[in-house]
Amino acid sequence: MTTDRQIMDAALAKARDLGATVAGFVPAARLVACPSAVAEGRAGFHTARGSFIVLGLYHDPERPEIDLWEKDRGTPGDRMLARIGGALSRWLADEHGRAAETVPYQITDGGIYLKDAAVLADLGTIGRNNLVIVPGYGPRIRFRAVWTDLEPGEQDLPHPESPCNRCPGYCQLSCPQHAFPNGRYDRAACLARTDADKARAAGQASPADHCRICELVCPAR
Repeated sequence: MTTDRQIMDAALAKARDLGATVAGFVPAARLVACPSAVAEGRAGFHTARGSFIVLGLYHDPERPEIDLWEKDRGTPGDRMLARIGGALSRWLADEHGRAAETVPYQITDGGIYLKDAAVLADLGTIGRNNLVIVPGYGPRIRFRAVWTDLEPGEQDLPHPESPCNRCPGYCQLSCPQHAFPNGRYDRAACLARTDADKARAAGQASPADHCRICELVCPAR
């Protein structure tokens, strides 16, 4: 009999075959009181049952077009991740008879805290720039998730050392929004730039080219 852990291992391999750069999983129960949920006072997905498969896609700085945000459409990169998630969900249903669905991106739409999920899935660590630093790719990975009713158990993987420990903090020094007062990330200051980018793009009827300076100056690989 095929176990849930064996199906999960096959699903992670399938996710990479479908185009995900990295993939990992985390039991849904571990996200109920994840750091972001505690800080925001808002729960994520509607159940603690099953697991989330976290899909990561590398956003090559040489291909900035995949990160351009469009109103009511998101970014091309996120749409690519949604297609991978949809294909993986269908594969889990067709090949293994397991329930699966792509999770919405936004918490307000029923999503999960993706950065917390990526860290709990041992895909990387949170850097000083408040982004997930993924070994081999640095902070240039975007995430999406698939929920499935698989219960593969906990993982026992080594936690990578943060590359920020050996960095002078290029992200904080380069931020045009000064979003790191006293060395701590200020979400409101960062979002002010994001909102301004979106408003400017709406006025020009063109995609928003968001600030990625803290990401692009990061030397982590």
